[in-house]
Amino acid sequence: MDQVTKLRMNLEKQESLIKLGILTTAAILSFSTRLFSVLRFESVIHEFDPYFNYRTTKHLAEQGFYNFHNWFDDRAWYPLGRIIGGTIYPGLMITSAVLYRLMWLVNITVDIRNVCVFLAPFFSSLTTIVTYLLTKEIHSSGAGLVAGAMISIVPGYISRSVAGSYDNEGIAIFCMLLTYYTWIKAVKTGAILWATFAALAYFYMVSSWGGYVFLINLIPLHVLALMATGRFTHRVYIAYSTLYTIGTILSMQISFVGFQPVQSSEHMLAFGVFGLCQLHAFVDYVRSAVPKEHFDTLFQALIVTIASVAALIGLALTVTGKISPWTGRFYSLLDPSYAKNHIPIIASVSEHQPTSWSSFYFDLQILVFLFPAGLYFCFSKLSDANIFIILYGVTSIYFAGVMVRLMLVLAPVMCILSGIAISHLLTKYIRNMDVSGANVATVAEGSNRKTKARYEQQSSVKNEVAIGFVLLVTFLLVTYTFHCTWVTSEAYSSPSIVLSARSQDGGRIIFDDFREAYYWLKMNTPEDARVMSWWDYGYQITAMANRTILVDNNTWNNTHISRVGQAMASTEDKAYEIMKELDVDYVLVIFGGLTGYSSDDINKFLWMVRIGGSTDRGAHIKEMDYYAPSGDFRIDKEGSPVLLNCLMYKMCYYRFGQVYTEGGKAPGYDRVRGAEIGNKDFELDVLEEAYTTEHWLVRIYKVKDLSNRGV
Repeated sequence: MDQVTKLRMNLEKQESLIKLGILTTAAILSFSTRLFSVLRFESVIHEFDPYFNYRTTKHLAEQGFYNFHNWFDDRAWYPLGRIIGGTIYPGLMITSAVLYRLMWLVNITVDIRNVCVFLAPFFSSLTTIVTYLLTKEIHSSGAGLVAGAMISIVPGYISRSVAGSYDNEGIAIFCMLLTYYTWIKAVKTGAILWATFAALAYFYMVSSWGGYVFLINLIPLHVLALMATGRFTHRVYIAYSTLYTIGTILSMQISFVGFQPVQSSEHMLAFGVFGLCQLHAFVDYVRSAVPKEHFDTLFQALIVTIASVAALIGLALTVTGKISPWTGRFYSLLDPSYAKNHIPIIASVSEHQPTSWSSFYFDLQILVFLFPAGLYFCFSKLSDANIFIILYGVTSIYFAGVMVRLMLVLAPVMCILSGIAISHLLTKYIRNMDVSGANVATVAEGSNRKTKARYEQQSSVKNEVAIGFVLLVTFLLVTYTFHCTWVTSEAYSSPSIVLSARSQDGGRIIFDDFREAYYWLKMNTPEDARVMSWWDYGYQITAMANRTILVDNNTWNNTHISRVGQAMASTEDKAYEIMKELDVDYVLVIFGGLTGYSSDDINKFLWMVRIGGSTDRGAHIKEMDYYAPSGDFRIDKEGSPVLLNCLMYKMCYYRFGQVYTEGGKAPGYDRVRGAEIGNKDFELDVLEEAYTTEHWLVRIYKVKDLSNRGV
C-alpha cells in the first residue's frame, strides 16, 4: 500500500513539475517574442499615446505623486492648458513608478524609459499565468496550459503589448483577466475574501483603462443569466454584493472616474443588478416566512410597485440630467454609423474603425475556427463558470467586430475557448488510443480467432484515426506558432517614430525623420514657441521637442481641433488669420510623397475638412468642394482648385514640383497618390520654410510677421 501511495505521489510531483515547466516556458516566450523592435532598432517608445504616458510617468517618478496629481500642463492645448491628474487613468504610471523605485531600492540602476519600454512584455508574462488559472477554474489544467501557451503569442494581444508599446492596454488585459479569475473563484466558493480580491483587481483595472466599463457590464450580465437560468444562490449574492459595493467605492477614488459609477448610463446595469440581488434575497426571505397563498399575492404587488417606482425614478433622473447619457464612443459600439454621422473626431481615429474579416484571421488565425468548438463544449456542460465564459465570448466578438481596437478584449477569450476545445479533443483521442490497446489485450483472453481478428482490425482503425487527429492538431499548432511569430515580427514590431523599408537588394532602410524633426525643434526654436500640427502628433512633439502645442491626442476639445482643421483647409490669407488668433509660431506637417509613406497628412486631409466643418465657425468648409468634378480626391491638374490652393496642399508640396522621385516620371510625382501634382509653381506668402527632414517626411514652417496691411 505504501508503494502505491509513494508512486502516486511521485506521479503527482512529476505532473506538477511538467505543468510548472510548460507555464514558465510560455511566460518566457511571451516576454521574449515581444522584443523584436528592441533588437531591430533600440529601446524606444512606440506610437503616439505612449509618449504622453512616458512623459507623465517621468514627471511622477521625478516629482512625486502629489505634484503629479496636481500637475497643470501648460505645454498642451495652448492657450487652454490641461489638468493632468484629473484627466487620466493613473494606474499605468503608478505601476511603472513603483517598479522603478523598487529596482532602485535593490540597487538595480535603470532608467525610467527602459521600465516603460519593457513593462508591457513583463505584464504579458503575468497574463499568461492568469489565463492558465482562469481556464483551469473553468475547465481543466490541461486546457489552461494550452490557453496560456496560445495567449503568450496571439497577435491580437501582442499588437498592444510589444516592447515600447507603453499604453494602458499593456497592463489592463492582465487586470481584466485577474478580475475574471477572482470573480469565478468568488462565485464558486461564496467567500467574501475572494469577492474582496475581485474588487481590488477591479479597482486596479479602473485605474488603468477606460475599458473597465466592459467588465462592469459583463459581470452583472453574468448574474442576470444565473438568475434567468435558476442558478442564483447565496454564493452569487455574496460575491456580487461584495464586489459591487467595495469595487464601486474604490473606483470612485480615481479622479477621472469620480461619480460616474452612480451617475452615468454605462454603469446603470451594474447598479440595477445590485438592486435585483437585494430584491431576490428579500423575496427568498419572505417566501420562507409567509404562507404560499399570501406570498403569491404579496409578490405580485411588490414586483409591480418596485418596477413602477424604479422606472419613474430613472426617468426623472435622466430628464433632470442626474444620470448622464451614453458617451459618443459607447454609442458607436451600439450603432457603428453614429460616430461617422455625428462625431467625426471619433470616426477619424483608425482604431475606432470597424474590423475587417481579414483582420480576424490575421490577429487570431486558427483560434477563429476553434472558438465555436470551445463554445459548444461549454454549452454541453453548463456551469456557473461556463455561462460566464460563453457571455464573455459572445459579447466580445460583437464589440470586436464594431471597433478594431476591441480585438484586444476578444483575444483572451479566443485563447481560453480554443484551449478548452483542443484539450477536450486531444484528451478524448489520446485516451481512445490507450483504451484501444487495452481492449485488444482483454479480448484476446478467452476469445476465438475471428473475434480477436475483428477487434484487432477495429483497434487498428481507431488508432490510426486518433494518431492522424493528434498529428493534425500538432501541425495546426505549429502553423499557428509560425504565423504569430511572423505577424509579430513584420506587422507589430515597427515603432511609428522610426520607419523602415526594404531596398531592392533586400536590405533594411531606416527613416528616422520624426526624431530628426523633433530634435531640430528642440534645439532651434525658442522655448516658448507654439507649434501647430494635426492632433496625431501632439504627444510626440510635447514629449520629444518640449514645445507648446495647440492640440494633441487627448481630443477633449472638438472646437479647438476644428479650428486647426479650418486653418489647414483654408487659403493662406484666411489660415494666417486663424494662426495669428492662436499665436502660432511654427507649423508642422507630415508628407510621404517622396518616400511612399501613406499615413501622411494629405491622406488624413479629408478628416481635417470634416472636423473643421463640424462647428459653427467652420460651416463654410464643405467636403464636396475638395473633390474633383469627377467625384474623386485628386492632387493632380484635375483636382479641385480649392484643394490645390489650401494651406495643407501648399505646405506639403512646396518645392516638390522640382523633385524627381522615380525614374521615368515627371518631377513632382507623388509616390503615395501615384500622380503628378497639379500645382507646382507657387510661393508661400505667410509662411517660410524652416526645416525639411532628410527624406521629406516632416516639414516645418515658420509663420511670418507681416505688416498690419496684411498679405
